[in-house]
Amino acid sequence: MIIELIKEKELTIHLQTQLTELYKQLNADLTQLNLTTILSDHNTTDVVICMDGDILAGIAMMVKYKVISGHKGMIEDVVVSTDYRGKGIGRKLMEKLLEQAEKEKLNDVLLFSGHHRTVAIALYKSLGFKLKDSGLYVKKHLK
Repeated sequence: MIIELIKEKELTIHLQTQLTELYKQLNADLTQLNLTTILSDHNTTDVVICMDGDILAGIAMMVKYKVISGHKGMIEDVVVSTDYRGKGIGRKLMEKLLEQAEKEKLNDVLLFSGHHRTVAIALYKSLGFKLKDSGLYVKKHLK
């Protein structure tokens, strides 16, 4: 299995098709953007994939942004296929994103996780993430 940071020029229709199916395991109701759109925005998003031959086994993304309190990264959409769970792929995807965060000298890396996702939370804690004492507020569908 290969864990790699993917660039826009490396995208294929086959990879996009597999990604569409993989994300249904995370949230079948999710409206998805395609990878070309995600990767074309001036290097603001890092996308790490795990390939087992030509099969997409997992993916994770980190959006990077700057605010007055520093240069930050937000990890989103970490998904490992049900066929590949329990093999350490989620950890390897996260470690690759954290390597990128170090290279780019980010001040903080943030992520959100549902309280019911106990396995994922254990992984995040083992990587040094700590629960912040704050609330997350969301307003959906701004256009």
